[in-house]
Amino acid sequence: MKRAAGILLPITSLPSNYGIGCFSKSAYDFIDWLKKAGQTYWQILPIGPTSYGDSPYQSFSTFAGNPYFISLEALIEEGVLTEEECKEADFGSQPNDIDYKKLYYNRYPLLRKAYERSKVNENKAYLEFVEKNQWWLSDYALFMAVKSRFDGVEWTQWAEDIRLRWGFAMDYYRRELYFEIEFQQYMQFKFFEQWKKLKDYANQNGIRIIGDIPIYVAMDSADTWAHPELFQLDEQNVPYAVAGCPPDGFSADGQLWGNPLYRWNYHKSTGYDWWISRLAYCFQLYDVVRIDHFRGFDEYYSIPYGAKSAKTGHWEKGPGIELFRCVEQRLGWHEVIAEDLGYVTDSVRKLVYESGFPGMKVLEFAFDSRDSGSANDYLPHNYIENSVAYTGTHDNETICGWFESISKAEQQMAREYLCDFYTPKKQLYQAFLALVMRSNAKTCIIPMQDYLGYDNQCRINTPSTVGKNWRWRLTKVELSKELQEEIYNRTKRYGRIEE
Repeated sequence: MKRAAGILLPITSLPSNYGIGCFSKSAYDFIDWLKKAGQTYWQILPIGPTSYGDSPYQSFSTFAGNPYFISLEALIEEGVLTEEECKEADFGSQPNDIDYKKLYYNRYPLLRKAYERSKVNENKAYLEFVEKNQWWLSDYALFMAVKSRFDGVEWTQWAEDIRLRWGFAMDYYRRELYFEIEFQQYMQFKFFEQWKKLKDYANQNGIRIIGDIPIYVAMDSADTWAHPELFQLDEQNVPYAVAGCPPDGFSADGQLWGNPLYRWNYHKSTGYDWWISRLAYCFQLYDVVRIDHFRGFDEYYSIPYGAKSAKTGHWEKGPGIELFRCVEQRLGWHEVIAEDLGYVTDSVRKLVYESGFPGMKVLEFAFDSRDSGSANDYLPHNYIENSVAYTGTHDNETICGWFESISKAEQQMAREYLCDFYTPKKQLYQAFLALVMRSNAKTCIIPMQDYLGYDNQCRINTPSTVGKNWRWRLTKVELSKELQEEIYNRTKRYGRIEE
């Protein structure tokens, strides 16, 4: 098997002129940079439109794209926006930070201007896009238009007629909100037009995209509103139970995510049609699909709706290997990464093995004095070839921040494993990078912050917190030629470049 390496960097974190990383020239420049750095993969986070908290794992749709990623530069080139209009908009003054509030209030008006000037209803490519994607786009565009009419509140608080999708109400809002619906469809058209162009460019240059999909959809999403039969909801579309994870050594109360749980018996009765459609769609968007919280297919944690914490939850059985047998039968074999982190039982290990998908190995979990048994799975000498090795993920501390935060005993464990007792803390990240890169794992993915040796001020996400996450952004100067050469040499040294 070919050994390869890649870099984890959210699209939001790309350098940019207008407040957030997007499909602008900087994205193409980053692909060129990855190629020269000897990388094979660019791993991104979910690309759906985000809601409160700005998390890409809580999206208004599992199929739609985030309008923030639409390149304003491309719209300027089309002639539907001017450079002056974009420069006048206030997206914040910090080039290494994302101000989501300013984005919300200033980017959408620009996109609206672009739509109004586009004469999109005369555009053959747009009309073909709408027709091809009607199976999800119609509900999504109406959902977002009605949400705007109700001042952005969750659909569970809408008027009963449209909340429950009564026929006359659906007809009324489709007429009443025609132009708002068309605006939503226009943004999706531009998003996917630009994304396809960017992905094609990446593939032409030998860079493969690893996409990321959450196992669950958000409660406040077009998916839940349009298809309540897929989820554990009552006649009024109120959940019986919601998703989360149990208390552990990291969280005494567990985590209460609030996502609706799947009605797996219903999915089974349809031959898992919705899941097959979802994955087929993802296999078109990405070269490899990482499925978050893979253990939820084996067993999922069910928390009574309305509970204040995850303590009162319990485990229930998921669909298991049957789902993935159906997917393979209908769609053929595709590359998937199973995010099998957290508390891993023998049945989860069996599911990952039977699926044939590589699991994940995260170095930061290898020196946990609280759980030496589990930690042993993450020591690099135990990595199997069919796995993907990471220093950390978007949910973890940076490798530098992690080493500072662990106990003295755990630091000593790590140094003993490295046989390195003298390298200063600030330089030790280089040894951790080498440790993961030379492991037996076929694929190795390193977060960009770890290559740069940054501390937790540049962390992407701290689970169970809101307000400071998903904000870190690179500046162009940080993507230096020196760093590129350093990454290339390390990747070549450990046999992860095919020449």
